[in-house]
Amino acid sequence: MGSPGLKRARAKMADAGVEETAIEVFSHYYRLLEHGETGMIPESSIDPLDMESLADVTVSDEDGVAALRTTAVIKLNGGLGTSMGMDRAKSLLCVRRGMSFLDVIARQVLHLRERYDVPLPLIFMNSFRTSADTMAALERYETLAVDGLPLEFLQNKEPKLLEKDLAPASYPKNPDLEWCPPGHGDLYTALVGTGLLDQLIEQGYERVFVSNSDNLGAVADPRVAGWFAESGAPFAIEAVKRTPSDKKGGHFARRKSDGRIVLRETAQTLPQDLKDLADLSRHRFTSTNNLWFDLKAMKQALVQREGVLGLPLIRNVKNLDPSDASTPKVIQIETAMGAAIEVFDGARTIEVGRDRFVPVKTTNDLLVLRSDVYGIGEDYVLSQEPDAVPYIELDPEFYKFLADFDQRFPEGAPSLRGATSFKVNGDWTFCREVEVRGDVELQRPRSGDRVDAGRVLGDD
Repeated sequence: MGSPGLKRARAKMADAGVEETAIEVFSHYYRLLEHGETGMIPESSIDPLDMESLADVTVSDEDGVAALRTTAVIKLNGGLGTSMGMDRAKSLLCVRRGMSFLDVIARQVLHLRERYDVPLPLIFMNSFRTSADTMAALERYETLAVDGLPLEFLQNKEPKLLEKDLAPASYPKNPDLEWCPPGHGDLYTALVGTGLLDQLIEQGYERVFVSNSDNLGAVADPRVAGWFAESGAPFAIEAVKRTPSDKKGGHFARRKSDGRIVLRETAQTLPQDLKDLADLSRHRFTSTNNLWFDLKAMKQALVQREGVLGLPLIRNVKNLDPSDASTPKVIQIETAMGAAIEVFDGARTIEVGRDRFVPVKTTNDLLVLRSDVYGIGEDYVLSQEPDAVPYIELDPEFYKFLADFDQRFPEGAPSLRGATSFKVNGDWTFCREVEVRGDVELQRPRSGDRVDAGRVLGDD
């Protein structure tokens, strides 16, 4: 079974009712940690990756709808939005006209079902922290669940490990903080452990489209479904060209040793390789975390590997209580679901438009989403109005947390359709109908200041 630390961690997971497959997957990564595995992907081991574009692909309407008819949708919904000061599911956040992420997602799927006459199950992968709030918010959509399939399944949880000796952390003051989610790579383990993978196959579904609940651009489009079905690939990820906003994010590459596609995250990049990571001309594509996989191919891979896909380890070091720097350093064992691309021979990537990648990770992103940069049609699909999304940089001292952000935009977001970049330094409050044009930077005022109603910034 391994070291005393692993024995204690396994016992803790078993006592908490964690499913056996998840315990075995955790044990696999624990042993890697013990042997000094870092999960790093050196620049010297990879080459840049090019790929085909969805804009150049032809899929007939009939083939697209046929593929959608045997597709299920999974939304990753385990995040609390803690980076914005939230303590509940981030998908409950209001994004437009009184609608939350959950409202928009539900209405997107219901519209697709009606338009194309397809079952299109929608299933949320919740965490133990987001399940109750999410399910309560979805009660209003009485027809959302598909007969024979659940509306949610739970991702697993695992103990945080003390960095000094890999023992499971103890925190009697708040025992919940002793646990963490295993990253979204846990998707595959949870699908097996809950029996959902087998359920989907038994009911005749052939593929799954997975995306983050904070990305409202990730719609189950029949054209993409048709491309994936016709490709014959077991696994695929949608990609977009990287922009300055993505410099610190992950990217696709091709591994020199075997030619397989890999997804390198920032946490897997050596310090000396960070310059190459940020080079947008070298590594041109980043993952949208919109992925497609063939259900039977996934089942076969999991059976062959005894439930452990063997995704690259991500060693995430944090404080036991993230809000208290005096608490001990802990390691959170994580994996990224997109890293499964390297498991499958014949896996594909495809470049899609930026309209399919509208993630909200910070209040900078939220300001854009709430502005007139995006429209929402009767199908509840986002439409990007300007040719390019403006670059936003709000002073984190005053805008990082949602409560502070909302206080400074009490009457809604300014018009950003004509903006190229918008940087706010210091404490500014924005009145109604403010418009930003071109490149605008507000300097830090001596004390809190405001932008008056109807003001056009960038004209002077």
